[in-house]
Amino acid sequence: MGLYRDHVLPRLVDRSCGIAATEPHRRRVCADLHGEVLEIGFGSGLNVPFYPPAVTRVHAVEPSDLAWRLAADRVTASGLPVERTGQDGQHLPLADDTVDSALVTWSLCTIPDPVAALEEVRRVLRPGGTLHVVEHGLAPDAGVRRWQRRLEPIQKRVAGGCHLTRQPAVMLEAAGFTSAELDHFYMPDAPRPLGALSLGTAHA
Repeated sequence: MGLYRDHVLPRLVDRSCGIAATEPHRRRVCADLHGEVLEIGFGSGLNVPFYPPAVTRVHAVEPSDLAWRLAADRVTASGLPVERTGQDGQHLPLADDTVDSALVTWSLCTIPDPVAALEEVRRVLRPGGTLHVVEHGLAPDAGVRRWQRRLEPIQKRVAGGCHLTRQPAVMLEAAGFTSAELDHFYMPDAPRPLGALSLGTAHA
């Protein structure tokens, strides 16, 4: 799995997560980011084109060296100062109350302990800071959930540990975030087991 994980999977994720259908959701979730931003699961920089002018610096957490290299052109084109700040969202090398905003998109599904990662995000957010989230997870419909449970073992194997049945709202609450304002919907034109999205914000 090392060759696949390190050299193939990052390219697959870059292609599959970079499709046009994700762009409206990336634009929406990034719209109110400002100041110093922490992005967990930076990947190949697919969110960078959607960062608003109010963003001054980005702390990017990304475990894959190849994904980080694939992000180089997007980072250069943005003109933003983007620095790779660690490789593990569960252990952030940042002091408390460091960043103004945080962002996580389609990444909580693969982090081994997503609640621990969210607790770290809350720790480094300044008082009043906001976490911006778009994630897929457990569907609202029983029939779709059954398919998610059937497909999840395969999905985890081929997609780097990606879970289909995690619940973003439940994880945010467990990590101590308050006032979560999430919309839950199916992404148009996506298979429903993969396209049950939660999008919105939560406060530290």
